[in-house]
Amino acid sequence: MTKDDVGDPTALPGLLDQLDVPIARFLADGAYDGEPTNNLLKARFGGAAEIIIPPPRNATPSLQSTSELSFRDRHIGEIHTHGRMAWQSSSGYNQRSRVETQMRRCKAVIGSKLRARSFQNQKTEAKIGVRVLNRMTEFGRPTFERIA
Repeated sequence: MTKDDVGDPTALPGLLDQLDVPIARFLADGAYDGEPTNNLLKARFGGAAEIIIPPPRNATPSLQSTSELSFRDRHIGEIHTHGRMAWQSSSGYNQRSRVETQMRRCKAVIGSKLRARSFQNQKTEAKIGVRVLNRMTEFGRPTFERIA
């Protein structure tokens, strides 16, 4: 949780500092596309983690793409060759939809905004909301069976 003046990429180093397990895959939305994020992820994970961040529609390969393809250059090439939807499927980017669904569920159950005024109280309110949502999730998720 961050204050309004902190953007997603700015908060990323602090979020990564909280991890104490190896990372196999890093999925993020297009807000994280950019040189600072690319450099941070390369420094933290090297080539050990699969990094999946969608480039913008007008993205072009980097100048270094002739000698060494970055993860971003590979994504741009695959999108150009096969299309964005095929890239989303083949890269596993569609897994983000599960997280987005959970966030929508959170906002539907807890509310779309925090009511506390101080940042400390907002953090407490968010923790309570997350515990409620996790408790609800423990009860089980629906299962689907194809009948035809």
